[in-house]
Amino acid sequence: MERICVVVCGVLLLMSTAMASVVSAQNPDYKLALSKSLLFFEGQRSGKLPPNQRLTWRKDSALRDGQEAGVDLTGGYYDAGDNVKYSFPMAFTATLLAWSIIEFGDGMAKGDEWINAAETLRWNTDFLLKATANLPNTVYAMVGNPYSDHVCWERPEDMDTPRPVYAVNTTHPGSEVAGEIAAALAAASIAFKTYDAAYSGRLLSKAKGAFYFANTYQGSYNNSIGGAVCPFYCDFSGYQDELAWAAAWLNRATNSRKYQKHVDTAIRKMKFKAEVTEYYNVDTEFSWDNKQVGIYVLLSQVIGQYEKEAQTFACAVLPESPTRTTKFTPGGLLFKTDGCNNQFVGALSLLALIYAKHLTQANQIITCGNTQFPPLKLVEFAKTQADYILGTNPMGMSYMAGYGPKFPQHVHHRGASLPSINTHPSFIACRDGFSYLNGPNPNMNELTGAIVGGPNDGTDYFHDDRRQSALTEPTTYANAAFVGVFAYFRSHPLKHSLSIRVQLYYVDEDKDNSDYVDKDKA
Repeated sequence: MERICVVVCGVLLLMSTAMASVVSAQNPDYKLALSKSLLFFEGQRSGKLPPNQRLTWRKDSALRDGQEAGVDLTGGYYDAGDNVKYSFPMAFTATLLAWSIIEFGDGMAKGDEWINAAETLRWNTDFLLKATANLPNTVYAMVGNPYSDHVCWERPEDMDTPRPVYAVNTTHPGSEVAGEIAAALAAASIAFKTYDAAYSGRLLSKAKGAFYFANTYQGSYNNSIGGAVCPFYCDFSGYQDELAWAAAWLNRATNSRKYQKHVDTAIRKMKFKAEVTEYYNVDTEFSWDNKQVGIYVLLSQVIGQYEKEAQTFACAVLPESPTRTTKFTPGGLLFKTDGCNNQFVGALSLLALIYAKHLTQANQIITCGNTQFPPLKLVEFAKTQADYILGTNPMGMSYMAGYGPKFPQHVHHRGASLPSINTHPSFIACRDGFSYLNGPNPNMNELTGAIVGGPNDGTDYFHDDRRQSALTEPTTYANAAFVGVFAYFRSHPLKHSLSIRVQLYYVDEDKDNSDYVDKDKA
């Protein structure tokens, strides 16, 4: 059997003959990608679903959440492929959605998706308001027991596992979760300001209260409720980044510098921690756990400070930069982790576009050592990442369910993999769903718009296996970042092509081709 090797921007890749025709640059439909990336969130909804629910295979679920604590914690989003609700990543999802609307809402309006984006954000912030209902003393950080949830493979509509409520308070603090909620509500207050002024004001008021709680009662929720949140959403980077992030967003939301002293104090502590640990490459850290680069890009926008740190980020991700620290797969995908790598692809692409917008408006350039780049280079970087996700890659497939002719069919997601209530109205018990998890058939329902974890070993190979969550599980925060990315390119198409150079070489598999790994045989 013959294989075709492909040179992408000068790097040799191995791929099957069937892939060759789809590796060359596509013309991605960013309007469609934006629409589907928002539709995904309807598959993650918890609680009583609205009449205009479009993913109709999903039904009401978790209608008693919060009852054991005497509060209403229904609604919100399941974070990924399971049925647990974590306030920390949910809040980060809201912050990304709000920032996307603030910066690139024009692209959403052109695609008639602004209302869908606003509704997606509000489903989230409505829950965060419930999670902070008992301030100034308590923030609700989690609903559901991840351990009992993970021993089941069942639809959210059938959940019969315990739904305990985990909270942080003045004696058992959680500055990271309260800080991220403050950032999310502050950012959302800006996004909603001209659309619903009363709701915007409510969000901002609660954001101030959440920040006061996070900053006054400092401590990590790892120590307060770590038995529940760890290792799933353990805070590895510390909570100073969330304090700085929240304060920066409050500055922007209040159009003041009232919170700047909190920003500067938290950043000093954050930088000190980064200096004494080798765990993070802080130049490119932006995720539900670590907000460092996002803080610098936001502050460069709002107050024109921390430009050096923001420039360091740009130099770290630009492929042509002499000081680049980011790794890429041979096919050009940014690679940071072996677990849900696409979350970083989306987050850093969004940051690149926001920073490029700021630099363009400020008439500034990027300086990396002795080399200078125009802001357009950051846009080009983001476009290569977006296009890779949408199908311009050596596998010739999109990593968004329902987009393009070839996409993941075995998404790691309980509700999508099991038959819907529509087709199977009878109860499916906790353990009875594992035959669907482990079976070879495609998912029963399409989780349209879900962006899966993607290639995870530094190559461009992807195995569509529902059992491998690192590859096939979607997350709300991965999709949220791409909402902004697709919205940007929907309204700002590049004037020149970023097509990938493709050269084809036939490789004789009977010979020693030790430079290549045939993943189909691995």
